[in-house]
Amino acid sequence: MEKARRNIGPALILLAGCFWGSMGIFVRRLTDYGFSSIQIVAIRVTLAALIFCILLLIRDPAGFRISVKDIPLFLGLGFGSILFFTVCYFTAITMMPLSTAAILLYTSPIWIMLMSVLFFREKLTGRKLLALALAFAGCVLVSGISEEGMTLTGLLVGLGSGIGYGLYSILGTVALRRYSPYTVTTYTFAFAALGAWLICRPAEMLAKFTAAPDLPGLVFFCFLTALVTAVIPFLAYTLGLRTVEASRAGILATVEPLVATLIGVAVFSEPLTLLSGLGILLILAAVVLLNGKTESENS
Repeated sequence: MEKARRNIGPALILLAGCFWGSMGIFVRRLTDYGFSSIQIVAIRVTLAALIFCILLLIRDPAGFRISVKDIPLFLGLGFGSILFFTVCYFTAITMMPLSTAAILLYTSPIWIMLMSVLFFREKLTGRKLLALALAFAGCVLVSGISEEGMTLTGLLVGLGSGIGYGLYSILGTVALRRYSPYTVTTYTFAFAALGAWLICRPAEMLAKFTAAPDLPGLVFFCFLTALVTAVIPFLAYTLGLRTVEASRAGILATVEPLVATLIGVAVFSEPLTLLSGLGILLILAAVVLLNGKTESENS
């Protein structure tokens, strides 16, 4: 049973990355309705928080009880990770080419690995370092290499998205030592939603809902967005963190830009360049390398 849990962990992380990779479909559709990027974030995290609350109520009502001393931990997960990295990422998109913003976001495995060594004393093995190099190089190639210049502010904001993204793995690992994955995700998104409503111009956002020609269809699509891009992937990722080291999980999740690229080709008829194809192969190589058994695991 324990071996089965260890085997399912990487699969859950990869599943999360695949679902995150579909985000472009939903973001582009909601943008067509006139919502700003921050308002899309608010819609996504608010409905995700509602769905997580329902799941926790069904599975474990006692899971709503948390210690007061752990509120800062969930504030860090909600504000410092989910909300911070999303706002930084969307801000970076407005300041630089999308490809450059994506590259800076996917510095997250580097930050996860460094924080894991510092806080969890994880071993920094040659296998992990090689997989990290392959995954990051693959992300650079998949996202494209921008020739446009970048300001210091843009660089810091972009790196902030990667740090915030990586922080979920670190704080999530700590929270899972005390609470179930359902409790962790519920409170994480509840705090993220609270923060999002403070910055999303709620009156303007609600006006766009009332002006929608097909309100039921829009509401349904918003719930679908929350389910596919937040509830399923974050729950899968959090469940995976129970058995997968944070640094390893961060590298496995780099399948997201791979999936996003393939969706761009299949759904939006975006071209697949030779460099993008090479990047996909490098990311897959990193995943295979991390899931290969070491001698210590075989013994």
